[in-house]
Amino acid sequence: MPYPSFLDGELELLCADKSSVDTVFASPNGQVLRAGNFRRNTFDAAVAKLRESYPELPLITPHSLRHTAASLAISSGASVLSIRRMLGHSSAAMTLDVYSDLFDDDLDAVADALDQRARNTNVGKMWANARSAKQASDSSTAGSL
Repeated sequence: MPYPSFLDGELELLCADKSSVDTVFASPNGQVLRAGNFRRNTFDAAVAKLRESYPELPLITPHSLRHTAASLAISSGASVLSIRRMLGHSSAAMTLDVYSDLFDDDLDAVADALDQRARNTNVGKMWANARSAKQASDSSTAGSL
């Protein structure tokens, strides 16, 4: 499971006394951590305490953190296929259906990247290479007609 390296220290502490087959996040009695139990016993209490200090904070759910992770990945330039795998979606189409509005800024990034590429590349040479490839393709298919 990929994760950002800034979590290395915390994960090392959590894994210190565990074997490679142990669960990293376990219940207090060492069993598999069930989402409902974790939410009721830990997550909701932590959010309530946080909202005492920051009452303007919107309601945070585990699912909203999933959306936050997806939006951070998108804004960091992750591909749709990478995000699909990260979230466990069955298809890239599903990922795009859910998060397509977050990709809107990508159009500006694409235009900027194309502009940068054109400024740093001999465009005439690119066109010449494209024409040569087209001519080679045309001549190879002409003989087969």
